[in-house]
Amino acid sequence: MSFIDEHRAQFGGESICSQLPIAPSTYYHHKALETDPERRGDRYRQDAFLTAEIKRVWEENFCVYGARKVWRQLRREGVNVARCTVERLMRRLGIRGVVRGQRPFTTISDPDQKRAPDLVKRDFTAMRPNQLWVADFTYVATWSGFVYVAFVIDVYARCIVGWRVATSMKTGLVLDALEQALWARKHRQGLIHHSDRGSQYLSIRYTERMADEGIDASVGTTGDSYDNALAETLIGLFKTEVIHHRGPWKGRDAVEYATLEWVDWFNNRRLLEPIGNVPPAEREKAYYRQLEESGEAA
Repeated sequence: MSFIDEHRAQFGGESICSQLPIAPSTYYHHKALETDPERRGDRYRQDAFLTAEIKRVWEENFCVYGARKVWRQLRREGVNVARCTVERLMRRLGIRGVVRGQRPFTTISDPDQKRAPDLVKRDFTAMRPNQLWVADFTYVATWSGFVYVAFVIDVYARCIVGWRVATSMKTGLVLDALEQALWARKHRQGLIHHSDRGSQYLSIRYTERMADEGIDASVGTTGDSYDNALAETLIGLFKTEVIHHRGPWKGRDAVEYATLEWVDWFNNRRLLEPIGNVPPAEREKAYYRQLEESGEAA
């Protein structure tokens, strides 16, 4: 249709249609609908509305959501739409979610280094916030060299309670992330902190800091990725949704700002299927609300 529009003044619409597999009546009907959209069918108008909503949700969530997450977010907002419709319109828009890849291995362990027992044994479940934290870090290649990003995650709602970006993967990196978590979470009775066997997490400074706060340390025993699977999963999301999706990166400052944005979005707006397709902050608020209501009832 656009080809005919561009050349009709020179050659005439009917002459061009005669050379193309388009009847003149079809062309003029299409132009009439463009002039008066109200003449279009209900499905067209519904598709136009949904297309705008789908594009909005996709863009508001860092362009990382696939059809399933877009569909769930629309349903949360009260938009009644079938998942297959979202899939169809996303294909028409030419947009899609990001696809996760494999995470590089970054753990450097010392087999002779003393370490805490494994209190988790690959059971990454918690009945309340501040019952179990998991920690890990990853690296990011930038134009000015490698930078490293460390996270501390509360298992109950997968909430990121501490993070840090640095140009070195020494103990200071993971210790700073822990300090942020300690500052953010004041009530930590009975808390377990779990990590892999990386030397940073087994360092004297790190273990003594946890002991000072009355936190029970736990370290995976097998030495593979399943020992710290939940933290590995979150870092996989971070690499997919931020690092690979929005790179290349100039340096530490760019990575740090992007991480800040992503952590805020992840904690407060990203839908997580393992916790019921709600954001982590919403899951925690629901827990404390239920706790308060049960206390009032008692």
